[in-house]
Amino acid sequence: MQTYKELLVYQKSYEQAKEAYKMAGKFPDEEKFGLTSQIKRAATSIPLNIAEGYGKVERGKEVVRFLSMARGSSAELEVLLDFAKDFGYITEIEHEMAVMRCEEVGKMLTGLIKSLSKNYQTDN
Repeated sequence: MQTYKELLVYQKSYEQAKEAYKMAGKFPDEEKFGLTSQIKRAATSIPLNIAEGYGKVERGKEVVRFLSMARGSSAELEVLLDFAKDFGYITEIEHEMAVMRCEEVGKMLTGLIKSLSKNYQTDN
């Protein structure tokens, strides 16, 4: 099993988190403890959960559990991006690009979860 840093999904989610930080940094000050904070947490949660799952000594099904949490954070980030667009904090184009990144990362996570789940089912 490769390290988390070698995973394309980790690399893409890390870049996505940096983009989300830049985007959220432009929100109004009144959102500092609201939408800004939530977007930053959801975005960083994705690569953090990938790293944590792969960092476990007893990997097995724990990796799948953490990847599933990362997938949930990706879906959460999509909803937060919808709010940001609806409140006028990001443009339609910014929203579209960010959601496309979320969808790509989400699909990659889903594929990795399915693949690893099959491996762990056959290992038992």
